[in-house]
Amino acid sequence: MKAKGLAPLAAKTDKIDARVLAELARRDLVPEIWLPTPGVRAERERARFRLHLVRHRTALKNRIHATLMTFGHPVSVSDLFGVGGRGLLERLAIPEPWATSLATSLRLVDELTVEIDTGERDLQALGADHPAIPLLMTVPGVGWVLAYTIASEIGDIARFASPKKLVGYTGLCPLVRQSGNRDVRGPLAKNGPKYLRWALIEAATHAARDERYRDRYERTKQRLGRQRGAKVARVDLARELAEAIWHVLTKNQAFAPAGPTRHLVA
Repeated sequence: MKAKGLAPLAAKTDKIDARVLAELARRDLVPEIWLPTPGVRAERERARFRLHLVRHRTALKNRIHATLMTFGHPVSVSDLFGVGGRGLLERLAIPEPWATSLATSLRLVDELTVEIDTGERDLQALGADHPAIPLLMTVPGVGWVLAYTIASEIGDIARFASPKKLVGYTGLCPLVRQSGNRDVRGPLAKNGPKYLRWALIEAATHAARDERYRDRYERTKQRLGRQRGAKVARVDLARELAEAIWHVLTKNQAFAPAGPTRHLVA
């Protein structure tokens, strides 16, 4: 985008592009990009593979619930995959081949759970010496799994000059098309790593219950209505968390909410 801004081209061919890029390189005007180190790439792979396994397990659980709905079996327990839920599944009379599919799905859920637990222990052990994870865990809604994911996806926080730069990198900002007095806001840009967006949205879901963000979340949700209010409010809160994360990592300080400090009076 910076190269296009420096040298906008009305006509584009390979020969013209090569000449323009060569001239920009000669004048030292080609913008640099940041490439993650092998260590950061390894951290990202560990966090991303854990999320990959979790999504597979969720898909299998949804398939089991869909099978029960197909045959009209209500779920009378809070956790279908706990001890009570497993007993309920054993008592149900489900014909073949759905019974075999259900049993296979349960076995795969158990195997994936073992792999996910192992991966989480590895992440916890590897993240114990990470300087950013203890700071990120002070941010509302961020646990150690999300902290590890956010730290690995952001990488070097020094490459973001301001909180807005980090928010723009997350892709949680809407597209803006302006021409004269016309200002049209589109959907989310989604131009950054999707795993970072997922982690921030997950953190916002939990932070919406925190007293420091609950009022903002509820106001946004009520203002936009029932249909899309909750979704937009979570995205808005995720952007706020991204800005807070920039301050936490840049200043190397624990999360401290803005505004006056509340003191208890005896």
